[in-house]
Amino acid sequence: MAEVTSVQGPQWRLVETGRIVLVTKGPSAGKLAAIVEIIDHKRILVDGPTSGVPRQALSLAHVTLTPLVIAKLTRGARSTALTKKWNESSIDEKWAKSAWAKTIKSREIRWGLSDFQRFQVLILKKQRRYEVKKALAKAKKSA
Repeated sequence: MAEVTSVQGPQWRLVETGRIVLVTKGPSAGKLAAIVEIIDHKRILVDGPTSGVPRQALSLAHVTLTPLVIAKLTRGARSTALTKKWNESSIDEKWAKSAWAKTIKSREIRWGLSDFQRFQVLILKKQRRYEVKKALAKAKKSA
């Protein structure tokens, strides 16, 4: 008998209207925006209603696609309609809960540490590592 296979969609993130992007280059670097219109295969029109990204054309090389999407956003949506959909979809809250945003925030905090604060982190990591090794040795001994 022939084996039945199921066809699955692609796993990569698609460039589509409503897709949330993280701007990586330019004056708005590090901010979120939504794709409002696809200009051509290399450029998109983005708008960031709450993040302060002005409506502008950006190269796809200057943004990173996120897994977040605003459902049923019409092509060329105006800023007011985009703001309404953005808030309905609670994009800011979803982004704040994502591991990606937490990693970025952690990096920024670490980058802002003073020399003494970095030393304190080093000592705390050593203490944690010692406690973990001690608990692991105790668990191995009892088992």
